[in-house]
Amino acid sequence: MLKARLMPFEVAPGSLKPMVELEKILKNSGLEHSLIELVKTRASQINGCAFCLHMHTKDARAAGETEERLYLLNAWRESPLYNDRERAALAWTEALTLVAQTHAPDEDYEELSRHFTPAEQVNLTLLIGAINTWNRLAIGFRSIHPVETSRAAA
Repeated sequence: MLKARLMPFEVAPGSLKPMVELEKILKNSGLEHSLIELVKTRASQINGCAFCLHMHTKDARAAGETEERLYLLNAWRESPLYNDRERAALAWTEALTLVAQTHAPDEDYEELSRHFTPAEQVNLTLLIGAINTWNRLAIGFRSIHPVETSRAAA
């Protein structure tokens, strides 16, 4: 059975405080809430972070995101359900989450620049960096997402 290695907020709350503050700033940065949750979910899919996938798909649903868009997010390039701005953000998310492989291609940046102001580009890039950091904390320390026992046992 999966067992947590340690609880980051319990052992280093002061170190995590700037990350929490960054999240508050990004939430109020002008980026759409739905876009923020799609980006967080997509990066978490790439990284295989169950804890963050659980959190951000739940948050996305609570904010009105559809099940269909969440189910198809892993294949967003083949689905007409995402608008051009979302597509640019998702491409940038993939490029930066996999930066060692992609090196942030010019084509992705050019598309990003067509749909996001310079300030939005910075905020989106910080958002992508933040979720990747959260993924690494959750995966590295084996954070376990909440489990609804009645459904999990079925």
